Amino acid sequence: MDNVRILTALAVSLGLTLIFETGFYLVASKTGRKNRDSSGTHKDNFLKVQWNRKDIFLVILVNTLTNPPVVLLYWLAFYYTNRNTTVIKIPLELFAVLTEGFIYKRYAQSIKKPFLFSLAANTFSFALGIIVQIFI
Repeated sequence: MDNVRILTALAVSLGLTLIFETGFYLVASKTGRKNRDSSGTHKDNFLKVQWNRKDIFLVILVNTLTNPPVVLLYWLAFYYTNRNTTVIKIPLELFAVLTEGFIYKRYAQSIKKPFLFSLAANTFSFALGIIVQIFI
């Protein structure tokens, strides 16, 4: 196993995850601001996210804490077991979603549906990661 290759993968994965999930928060919080529908009543987006500067930093911190272990465990499991990558990815991604959801539930000020937000942000990030891998 090449250490430089693993460190590069960790750095690239973390960088892209921070960009994707912070961007997801910014878009969700922008669409989460109250706006009026055609009947004149207020409505929110389904994620119930409102703009909050502290929560941007929380998203960055949470992903900095969860992404490197998930990526490292993926690489180690793949290298040492030669299992199907889907069998490895599913429990690791589930771990990330649940861990992030619990942290958002405890500390987020503007994320009203923390587990749904975590699932949506991770799904978005994961999908964009697959697209990026296709072009690299």
